[in-house]
Formats: sequence, C-alpha cells, structure tokens
Amino acid sequence: MSSVVPLPKVDTSVPGYAKLHQQAKDLEGVFINTLMKEMFSSIKTDDSSFGGGFGEETWRGMQAEQFANAMADQGGLGLADQLMPTLLKMQEAN
Repeated sequence: MSSVVPLPKVDTSVPGYAKLHQQAKDLEGVFINTLMKEMFSSIKTDDSSFGGGFGEETWRGMQAEQFANAMADQGGLGLADQLMPTLLKMQEAN
C-alpha cells in the first residue's frame, strides 16, 4: 500500500512556465524560511552556547533565509511542483 499521490502531468511548453515555476520556488523558499526561523528560535543562545546578542540574532535570520533558499533551489519539500498545476490553471483562466 502506497500513500504517495502522484502529481498531475504539467505541460512545460506552456508560455511563461519558467517564470511561473520560479515564482512557485520563491514561494516555497518563503515557506521554508518561516519553518527555519521557527526551528532556530528554539535553539538556546546563551553565552555558553553561541554567545547571544544582537549580532547573532541578525545573522541567524540571514542564515535561515540562505538555508531556505538553498533547499528550495534543490527541490525543497516539493511544494513548488505541487503548486504548478493550480498556478497554470489560474493563469489559463486569466
């Protein structure tokens, strides 16, 4: 028994597909960034661990953003691919 639902086939020759797919990946990056920031917020940052302070808080947000973008560019969680059929239908409706 498999719990994997196959994605619908998407026609990649549709005009504007590349731009739309990039937007879907960007949206996935924003979502992953939110998850990463939540994950990092639970890490103890007192003086004995990382040093704490404003600098660490600033860099940690940037680190979460870079991790999220790298993950999204490498396929991420698969959200971009799941969004594509819906985004293409919305684009065709317009």
